[in-house]
Amino acid sequence: LRRCVQLLLSPIHVLACLGLWDSFYKKVFPYVMAKVAPICNQKVYKQKQKLFSNLRKFAGPSGQLMLLEIGTGTGTNFQFYPPGCRLTCADPNPDFRKFLLKSLSENQHLKLEHLVVASGEDLHQIPDSAVDVVVCTLVLCSVTNIKKVLTEVLRVLRLGGAFYFLEHVAADHSSWTYFWQKVCDPVWKYFGDGCSLSRETQKELEKTNFSELNLRCIHVTPSWIPTSPHIIGY
Repeated sequence: LRRCVQLLLSPIHVLACLGLWDSFYKKVFPYVMAKVAPICNQKVYKQKQKLFSNLRKFAGPSGQLMLLEIGTGTGTNFQFYPPGCRLTCADPNPDFRKFLLKSLSENQHLKLEHLVVASGEDLHQIPDSAVDVVVCTLVLCSVTNIKKVLTEVLRVLRLGGAFYFLEHVAADHSSWTYFWQKVCDPVWKYFGDGCSLSRETQKELEKTNFSELNLRCIHVTPSWIPTSPHIIGY
């Protein structure tokens, strides 16, 4: 089945090899996400609300919360951040900018400090130990190198800071969901801007040098879709 899918995708694969697909789809993707992200957000609204409810406890000595979000996209997480939060947004796609600014205008309880065009693997524009909290939701599935992203997260976090995450991950290898994840992976990669359905992100989090890991698995309805299950925590 997967080979059949790959065969059907061969015209897109040729465009990708010629370097034409990425340049086209990266311009389209922000418009797709502007429609899809609010729907996805609604499905995990209560879980996000609970997850981000304790952000304030990681505020620095000044009492202000310095927060970096990696892969900010359209800014769907802004509504969950506490008032007065000083926000740095990082995303490798500059075409998200107008959607992000629109979200900021609707969430005036936040203060934008920096808007950085950068991938999670290379956040050199952000100094060491500069932020209290790093947030990353539905992003680690599409990065090139999770280990590099998490190394950068540890670098920019101050001692005692926290990394918050919500990611879809590979299902149990003996399940039908995992079967369909492997079949659909080639399609998802092209239309999800590099997203992988079968990535085992939790293993990378466990291997990373965090002092404490609060992680749990959740299933987003409908549970049979290939983007289920999810992991959530900090």
